[in-house]
Amino acid sequence: MTDRLRAVFCDHLSLIRGKYLPPSKIGTSNTNFCRSTYGVHFDKDLLPSPGSMMMEGLPDMELRWNANDIRDSWQDGTKVVIGDLYGMDGTPLPMCGRGALKRAVAAWVEDGLTPMIGIELEAFAFQKDESGNLVPYDAPGAIVYGTGPGTDPLGFNDAIWEAAEKLGFRLDMITAEYDAPQFEYTLTFDNALKAVDDIVLFRQMAREIALGFGIVLTFLPKPFAEAGGSGMHINFSFQDADGNNALPKDGKSGPDHLSDLAKGCIAGLVHHHKGLAGLLAPTANSYKRLQPASLSGYWQNWGGDHRNVTTRVSEEGGTKTRLEHRMADASANPYTAVAAVLQAARLGLTNGYDLPARETGDGFEVTDATTGVATDLNAAMDDLEADTVLRAAVGETLVDNQIFMRRAEVEKTADLDDVALRDFYIHYI
Repeated sequence: MTDRLRAVFCDHLSLIRGKYLPPSKIGTSNTNFCRSTYGVHFDKDLLPSPGSMMMEGLPDMELRWNANDIRDSWQDGTKVVIGDLYGMDGTPLPMCGRGALKRAVAAWVEDGLTPMIGIELEAFAFQKDESGNLVPYDAPGAIVYGTGPGTDPLGFNDAIWEAAEKLGFRLDMITAEYDAPQFEYTLTFDNALKAVDDIVLFRQMAREIALGFGIVLTFLPKPFAEAGGSGMHINFSFQDADGNNALPKDGKSGPDHLSDLAKGCIAGLVHHHKGLAGLLAPTANSYKRLQPASLSGYWQNWGGDHRNVTTRVSEEGGTKTRLEHRMADASANPYTAVAAVLQAARLGLTNGYDLPARETGDGFEVTDATTGVATDLNAAMDDLEADTVLRAAVGETLVDNQIFMRRAEVEKTADLDDVALRDFYIHYI
């Protein structure tokens, strides 16, 4: 096959949508999609969501990309590229998560700082039994931090690693997580746009390679009621004009050595905690994971090297100094999620929010924090709607579209038990 182009974007539901295009499109180019895709739900229902123009004739939107962003893909004879979405009037499409991330990065760059991002993804593996039902992947020797055939008898993660290496993804780690059959995938730090482009494509690649082994690899936040959840931890720092990490104070890190920059970022994330949930944990299933004593980012708090707080301050100093926000899961659009974290952090710095005392409780039996996120998706949308400052920073139309679509999701999933709720999402997330 002569190289074709797979031109894609990540939508409001965190789904990768795109087209296969002929070789003539391999270069700086464009293609059109129906704008009302932003009114399509998981069940294919068409809804008049803000910005979708569903009731205005379902017009086109344009996906544009640069030749420099085209890369080899994991499919033979296929290149792949992620583009930016525009309205047919030539203005950036307001619902585009990638555009929201670019705006967040630009705001920090105006302050002389370049955001650097590292993302950790967690996922569960399923396979079909003889009756065609989805069951947990049979990994009888699986253990936390497990490697080798006992953890992954089919070796699908070896195939993911091989493809990632061949295609230039900068893998930091693949390992088994706490709950079998659960795996963690981490890419190394990079500038924000590159890091998120990579994690979006890596996630799609991993799912498609796993499917070739008969494995449904799901990044759903809580596919098993009796097991732990899967998160999408967002680690970030900033480079200054000289290329140095701007977060540490006197080359040191940890809660006892916070720079003014770090204090402002943490204060912003704590202040906008409840509003952030609607963008970082945007499905009904997300609130099965976001619970107290679950290492999930439930509490409105921060701390040092402490996995039971929402914003964790790395104890590693110098170039490795970073903040880790632990609330998000991979049902969120990664572009929107990182944009929201960066915007909330910047609001803390520019608005001079007070930094509360750090968490001293263990997070299992004792917690200083008294406020958590909403208990369900509907209440999370209320909190997001109420946080007008965060909404304005991320983008009004993007957030309004999110609120509309997720309120519809509340109704669609209201009567589903845990298994039915899992199956509503599992082939998409």
